[in-house]
Amino acid sequence: MPRRGEVWWVRLDPAVGSEIAKTRPCVIVSTNVVNDRRRTVVVIPLSSSPTASPPLLVTVRCAECDAVAVIDQVRAVSKERLEQLMGTLSSAHLEAIEEGLREILELP
Repeated sequence: MPRRGEVWWVRLDPAVGSEIAKTRPCVIVSTNVVNDRRRTVVVIPLSSSPTASPPLLVTVRCAECDAVAVIDQVRAVSKERLEQLMGTLSSAHLEAIEEGLREILELP
């Protein structure tokens, strides 16, 4: 069962328009209650190419690799798209993602 803060390889294709495509690491951001009860999870894709520019691109580290969480590409995906667990983010990196989400969604 996927857990909040874990990073999984996720098949994001087919993508449409400017959506991030291909199989790539994604952070699970949905709560564990949702993860347990639904057939979908909410994820944020990671990328190794862009430079961090919060709140849209937040630096994270997982499995000894640096990446950026692409906050504005948050989406729900079927658990069937999850391929392999890579690792878990530190609480500090998960908090940085949460702050980015609050900013781009204008949440308190």
